[in-house]
Amino acid sequence: MGIYLDSANPDEARRAQELGFIAGVTTNPKLIAQTGRPGLDVLAELTEIVEGHVFYQLTAETVEARTDEAWAAYKIRPDKVLLKVPATTENFKMAARLIPAGIECAMTAVYSPAQAFLAAQVRASFAIPYYNRMKQQMPNTLEVIGQIIDVVRGSQTQVLAASFKSVEDVIVALAAGIEHITLPLDLILALGEHELSQRDIRDFAQFVTQ
Repeated sequence: MGIYLDSANPDEARRAQELGFIAGVTTNPKLIAQTGRPGLDVLAELTEIVEGHVFYQLTAETVEARTDEAWAAYKIRPDKVLLKVPATTENFKMAARLIPAGIECAMTAVYSPAQAFLAAQVRASFAIPYYNRMKQQMPNTLEVIGQIIDVVRGSQTQVLAASFKSVEDVIVALAAGIEHITLPLDLILALGEHELSQRDIRDFAQFVTQ
């Protein structure tokens, strides 16, 4: 079970690393674009900040170009870079070549158990469904999430859920069986807070002698 920071911001990565319980950092093209910097430059900096994996999504237009992009990203820090590969048939084929060559991959934008099954077949480290996007477009989101978990059970592929907007959504996903999640920094920080905890702290503070 792991929790990842979903950000390409180096300052947020430093703050998350200081928490002591972050498994790594996931990025995506939108988060990279928000930095205003080349993606591989951001990737290189993040690998110097965090102790765990840094996920980098391939975006080149052709399979050949994505393959070159994969090798360029991997060579930055082979021990830390984990590539996010969008779930399409041609990309499963590409991942089936990259993974035996030593490049760790996760299949992202997984919306069906069939895609998760293929992720397991190519020995991807993770299948990544987008929880909030699924909830907006699929009335049976929790059923699909459960099926995704079922079809990869017993394989080397784990489910890492992304796209969360609230603590409540996170808890629903965890209760459905998700073991790994990636969240923006504000949601990670919010997980540790509750108004009743703050109330009890205030109540007990009156008994503390200076």
